[in-house]
Amino acid sequence: MYGVTAYSLWGAFPLYWILLEEANPLEIVSHRAVWTLVFCFIVLAATKALKATLVTLKRPMVAAKLFLSSLLVSINWLVYIWATNNEHVVEASLGYYINPLIIIGFGVIFLKEKMRGLQWAAVTIASIGVLILTLDYGRLPWIALALAVSWGSYGLVKKQLGLGALEGLAIETFISSFFYLGYLIYIGNQGTGQFGQSWGLTLLLMSAGAITAIPLLLFNGSTNRLPFTTIGLLQYITPTLQFCIGVWVLNEDMPTARWIGFLIIWVALMALTLDLIKSSRTVDNRVA
Repeated sequence: MYGVTAYSLWGAFPLYWILLEEANPLEIVSHRAVWTLVFCFIVLAATKALKATLVTLKRPMVAAKLFLSSLLVSINWLVYIWATNNEHVVEASLGYYINPLIIIGFGVIFLKEKMRGLQWAAVTIASIGVLILTLDYGRLPWIALALAVSWGSYGLVKKQLGLGALEGLAIETFISSFFYLGYLIYIGNQGTGQFGQSWGLTLLLMSAGAITAIPLLLFNGSTNRLPFTTIGLLQYITPTLQFCIGVWVLNEDMPTARWIGFLIIWVALMALTLDLIKSSRTVDNRVA
């Protein structure tokens, strides 16, 4: 339930960000970062982990990597919210479909991991799908690629850090909040900010912190209780829900070539799923 709920909430995010489209994407991301920081600090203070979390910033190499992860997650959030509020939800879902393949590529390039046969097949098939989508769009699907590469890079940095999900998110938003809070003060003084213009929108903007952190906490809970294979399969809930929202709720265009491109990527993901199941090892859930 933790895993399904986390991935389902992430998948339903487009319905929430659309409610905020009166604000520009940078203002939305700024509120998301600032209120996420507030939420994280409250939880960390309640669990008496705040001081230990902030001590992490005293380690120069760790602080530098956290700055990089903060930049990467900001890029991911900004591109995703812009895509959602500019009728590119389907292309955004593509980014999260190909993200596992990007992570495999990063593992080979940066971590010197070896790819198995089914992984090679998945990457090759997915590349054909991306090529077809590129021809259909008349351009590279840059939204999808930006989301996949930024999130894959973020995951790579976080893997090297080894911090807890909430602690890492708190420090990342703490680092970026200086810029974001300054921007919110600036547009507030200019009278162009949406915060305070209406109670509904103001409450929605303030809710961005909890809406960002709660799925992450649920995801963390699921990873402590589920085998890696199950987590790997559950991750497809998010882009599938995003895809369904884009096609059948927001009625985005899906010409035949685009359907073909997505079908090819789904075949690649089926190959990746088979590889995941074959290579998995039994996890003793009693220990978790």
